This record gives sequence, structure tokens and C-alpha cells, in this order.
Amino acid sequence: MNDLNALPADFTWGTATAAYQIEGAVAEDGRSPSIWDTFSHTPGAVAGGDTGDVACDHYHRWPEDIALMKQLGVGAYRFSIAWPRIVPGGDGPVNEAGLSFYDRLVDGLLDAGITPFATLYHWDLPQALQDRGGWPSRETAEHFAAYASAVTQRLGDRVKDWATLNEPLCSAWIGHLEGKMAPGLTDLGAAVHASYHLHLGHGLAVQAIRAASSDARVGIVNNLSPIEPASEREEDIAAALRADGHTNRWWLDPIHGRGYPQDMLELYGVELPEHAGDLATIAAPLDWLGLNYYFRQIVTADPTGSVPYAQQIYLPGARHTAMDWEVHADGLEQLLLRLTEEYGARRIYVTENGSAYPDVVGADGTVDDPERVRYLEEHLAACGRAARRGAPVAGYFAWSLMDNFEWAYGYDKRFGLVHVDYPTQRRTIKGSGHRYANIIRAASRRARRAA
Repeated sequence: MNDLNALPADFTWGTATAAYQIEGAVAEDGRSPSIWDTFSHTPGAVAGGDTGDVACDHYHRWPEDIALMKQLGVGAYRFSIAWPRIVPGGDGPVNEAGLSFYDRLVDGLLDAGITPFATLYHWDLPQALQDRGGWPSRETAEHFAAYASAVTQRLGDRVKDWATLNEPLCSAWIGHLEGKMAPGLTDLGAAVHASYHLHLGHGLAVQAIRAASSDARVGIVNNLSPIEPASEREEDIAAALRADGHTNRWWLDPIHGRGYPQDMLELYGVELPEHAGDLATIAAPLDWLGLNYYFRQIVTADPTGSVPYAQQIYLPGARHTAMDWEVHADGLEQLLLRLTEEYGARRIYVTENGSAYPDVVGADGTVDDPERVRYLEEHLAACGRAARRGAPVAGYFAWSLMDNFEWAYGYDKRFGLVHVDYPTQRRTIKGSGHRYANIIRAASRRARRAA
């Protein structure tokens, strides 16, 4: 792990979760249904018929979960705030009980010496707004900014690090084009308009956060993949360019003031719902970029498929996680350098990175997960290599603190550093969690020696 020596002394070691995946308590203290409540209760939408109704019961067990973070030695916790808890109607009155929950959580984190990193949107749009058009409608972006303002006014005296959106690609493409996530649509026009209004909502929220908290540090979180053609055939090279536009450039170019990629506008053939001044709003200056990385894509041309007409293939002999995602740590280094060199990033957090494996609780009650340990070590080493090559890598948030509701995969896929036995809600730190704690302790010792 010598590569870790290249990470800065003030590197942030964290872990991450999302509200709908862990909180449960979906009908308590004024919370209204989200699109994920609706989607997960739709027959056939989620594996095993699972829902987030209880999940990890974090809403009631958050003190125990903070104690686990303290045991792991993490210095930061990236969590998301549930819009339906704060503004149950999507717009209109703010719910005091919802804000109070996050008040308690933030205070508990700070008391434990853990820095809160808050994400305002991790896919749980209030169903009330979906019923009025959802993200394909401009008013949703405007209501998002109002919600962002209310949250920042309440928590901004203690929370300084904010992400507007988590993985807008998933919200737009997987939720509105592929239909595999909430709200479960398969409409290219709706997907493109959703992508645009997600970006607009981001830009408006940046303004709202800064107006409410002058010392806020604001970013956005994108899930990105390096794209490679499966061969040197012209068709595959062109497919890789399209896939890169669909997965990466469409999400990076607008927030960096470059507008939307012309080749993708032509490919989609959907007119953007643009108003004067929108692109400048979308390109609001940011303090940091969040990178979620899980896999690369090797693609071949697929002219009879769907947008972007590129089919992902798998290399023989490659390692894969339980999600059937290729393990390719070099891809993380590639993306960190791309954000630095192509987009001029000045501060980057790896806001999610992790792996699912079929964990087994041993007879002695422990959970040994050597594949996840190896995955963690390899990807942290990639961060170190990128830092050595000039990438401003400021922190790493392991996905996830604990096993949780893995969206359309239900509870079958486990990403946690902490094992959750769902019937009893018993938490057990896995081998990977202990390894992460050891890495953090060693980094702290290095930082102290360097001081």
C-alpha cells in the first residue's frame, strides 16, 4: 500500500449511505411517499419484492450507527437528506420533524468528531412532485432549490460540505429511459428533459446554498466510467465515443460551462427545454467534484439496440463482483486524471466506491470478506497513484457503511463494511471494515509524523 503515501496529509477518510437505502420509517414524523416508495411497491419492480419500508432502521438506530463509524475511525460521513421528510408536498410547508431528525444526526456526528457531508438529492423525489410532472418538468428544479434553501438555512451553521445531486445519470437515464429505477419510465424525450432539469436544479441549488451559508463548500456527485472500444473497428470506436458522451460528457460538460455535447444532442434528437440564462446557472462555480466509480465499460457497436447504440461486453477471465461488474481499479485512476486534466478539477472526492459480494456470517459470528478487502486496497492504491500524478484527490468515501436496500436489487446485494442481519438489525463489522480502520489508523500516524 505504498501508493497511499502519495495522498495528502489532510486526506478525508469517510463512508457513505443514502436515505431511502437505510432510514426506513417511511411514514413517520410527517414523511410523505417518494417515487422509490411507489416503485418498490410496484409488483416485479424490485428483486424479491423488497422495499425500503424498514431497511436498516437507521431513523431509530442512528446513534448505534455513529458509534460504528467511530469504531471504524472514519473522519467523515456522507449521507443524504430525504426531500419527502423536509417538504412532504414537494413544495410548500417545511416539516419541522424532518429537519429535527437531521439536526440530531448532524449534532451526533459532530459530537463523535465526524464531519458531515450532506447530499440533498439521492433519488427520492416526493411522489407529489412526480404526480405533477417530476424531473421532466421545470418546476421540479425550482422546488428543489427551495428545498435546498430550507435545509441549508437549518443545518448550514454546522454542515459545510454539500452535494446537490447524486448520480443524475441514474435518475435520468435509468429512471426515465431504461425504466429500471424509479419512476420506471422508458421515454427518451422525458429522459433528456429530466437530465436538463436535474442540471438546472443543481445550478439553482448551488445559488440557494451559497445564499443561505456564505462558507458552504458545494459540489455535485457523478458516476462515471472509462469507456473503451472492444476492437479497433471503426464501428466500435464510434460506439465508444457515443457511450462516453452518454455516460460521461453529457454530465460533465454542462457543469463546466461547455454546454451539452453537440454529438449527443444530434444522437438523442430531443430539443432541450432551455430558457435564457440556464446554461450559466447550470455552470455555477463549484468547490469540489464528487466521483462515484464502480466499473469501466468495454463496448461494441449495437445498431439495433437502444441509445447510445453501444453494447457492453465482458473480458474472459476478468474478476467480477456480485453485481457482475468488472473489477478494474485502474479505471479509478484514469477518471481522476481525466477530471484533473480535461476538466480542470481543483478538488475531487471519491464519493462512492465499493463492491458487493455474497457475504456469509461464520459460526463464530464474524464476516470474512477477503474479496472486498482486496477491492478496497486496490482502489485506494489507485487514488494514491492518481495523487502522485497530480490529481487533487481530497478524500475517499467507502460505499457503503453498511449493507442496505440496493435499489432494484433489493436486499440480496451487500456492499457494506458492516453486515446487517435484517430480521434482527444486528450490525457486525466485516473483515473489510476492520481493514479500512487499520488503513485509516496508519494514514493518521503518517500524517502526525509529517506534521
